Amino acid sequence: MPSFDIVSKVDPQTLENAVNTAKKELQTRYDLRDTKGGIDLDKKANLITLTSENDMRVRALEDIVLTRLVKQGIDGTALDFTAQAQASGTMMKKVVKVRAGIDKDAGRKIIKAIKDAKVKVEAQMQDDQVRVSAKKIDELQAAIAVLRRTDVGQPLQFVNMK
Repeated sequence: MPSFDIVSKVDPQTLENAVNTAKKELQTRYDLRDTKGGIDLDKKANLITLTSENDMRVRALEDIVLTRLVKQGIDGTALDFTAQAQASGTMMKKVVKVRAGIDKDAGRKIIKAIKDAKVKVEAQMQDDQVRVSAKKIDELQAAIAVLRRTDVGQPLQFVNMK
């Protein structure tokens, strides 16, 4: 029975390259030249930490990181900017989560979009991915087309087409 998996992941090496490029840009930008703090990447926890003196500079750091990620080919929706900047002494600190895997809410949205499109496929949640199976490959391709038009809130990749 033909099937494929829907996953949401970010290549760690590309992410690290984008963050390193953002750090270099931070050193060369005139408006952020004397800024204390910076941009740090925690690879194991998939977190990017932005620190600066005030909220305006933290937002500028967000913009730098986002543009560098997009230029490296990473979808901007892979970052979760919803957390607020917290005061940490005299500095402002913001932790940006890199979304890896499909959470339950996004999985429900994906399955609901497939069911609403009335494509003859079967979708089920498996850990941090969604498995879609059907009797014909054409139906799987129709499901992929539906999901490409649907906004789930995070980037999706379609892998393991069998």
